[in-house]
Amino acid sequence: MKKKIFAITLTLALAFGLTACGSGTQQAETTTTAAAERTQLVVGFDAEYPPYGYMDDKGEYTGFDLEMAQAVCDLRGWELVKTPIDWASKDMELDSGAIDCIWNGFTINGREDDYTWSVPYIDNSQVIVTAKDSGISTLADLKGKNVGVQSASAALNVLNGDQSAVKDTFASLTEYGDYNTAFTELQAGAIDAIAMDIGVAQYQISSRGEGYVIIDEILAAEQYGIGFKLGNTELKDQVEESLMQLVANGTYATLAEKYGLTDYIILEAE
Repeated sequence: MKKKIFAITLTLALAFGLTACGSGTQQAETTTTAAAERTQLVVGFDAEYPPYGYMDDKGEYTGFDLEMAQAVCDLRGWELVKTPIDWASKDMELDSGAIDCIWNGFTINGREDDYTWSVPYIDNSQVIVTAKDSGISTLADLKGKNVGVQSASAALNVLNGDQSAVKDTFASLTEYGDYNTAFTELQAGAIDAIAMDIGVAQYQISSRGEGYVIIDEILAAEQYGIGFKLGNTELKDQVEESLMQLVANGTYATLAEKYGLTDYIILEAE
């Protein structure tokens, strides 16, 4: 009788063990499959940062970076989710998982250790824009002037860092939420100049007609990349692989020409 009870107990134990192992394996497989089956890419961007990301006349978000992101998603079979963000809150959005990456004229320099970066894909300089008749042609001419800059921008980082000596000569440095507002203030005479990315500066000047210039002396030379949450190398590798396909098939160069960025692209087909 004891042998019979023991045999039944052993059989039940083995059955339970196999079921448990099966559940664990199935759970692991489900988790792995879920991780592999990405269906969308949520891109965080500044909606007032042409030509990289902005709202067009039809009320749709577009721009060089967003079109590149769409092309990446098309290659991978993902849905692109365009998510406008407050640029000053970009780190919170990324860390919380609200967005998968920051792809919008995002400067690598000075942030190398804060994100997992794609390869650089655009050369960029921080420059000064002013009115043609302002009398400002060098950084030294900014002494005693009122200057505008976007909050949490690369230009602000430069002025607070390597070019802090230049900033210290300003009468004031005013931070704005976006460059459209800064240009309105420049046009009104509330500020004398704006520190900003050269690609954005050229777009703003061309869209506003005559009256503005970029001075020859730059604040800094930088590069743009796609910023992912630190450690998210898997997604970075997937996006970067498709990005290089766009370089190879000519999409990258075509979109750069469309948005007036041909002089700043740095990736080449192998």
